[in-house]
Amino acid sequence: MPHFYAECTENIRKEANLPELFAKVNQALADSGIFPLGGIRSRAIWLDTWQMADGKQDYAFVHMTLKIGAGRSFEDRQKVGEMLFSLIKIHFADLMAQRYLGLSFTIEELDPILNYKSNNVHKLFKASDQTL
Repeated sequence: MPHFYAECTENIRKEANLPELFAKVNQALADSGIFPLGGIRSRAIWLDTWQMADGKQDYAFVHMTLKIGAGRSFEDRQKVGEMLFSLIKIHFADLMAQRYLGLSFTIEELDPILNYKSNNVHKLFKASDQTL
């Protein structure tokens, strides 16, 4: 963990430039020192069917969620949340200036027991940390 999800309306697929956003998000999460690099993932969920507001305009939205494992302090979660939402707003600023766009972001802390995972990527980064 953490896993970053962007649910995005199809009408902004090109303009949203999610690969660039994901690169920024992943780097920011890695730089925070709060999360293990080997667990950071970002992904898009493209929505081809949606309704927003009155449906009379070419509205678009991006709802983003950061799912994290349990155990971080409220202060750390708030710091990461504010940092990421600032990054998100900057990323989408030009698009928001051109069209109707809703941005939302939330952090979800997963249950510490009912959260199952298996990952051999962490070994790669632990090994490289020891060689430095």
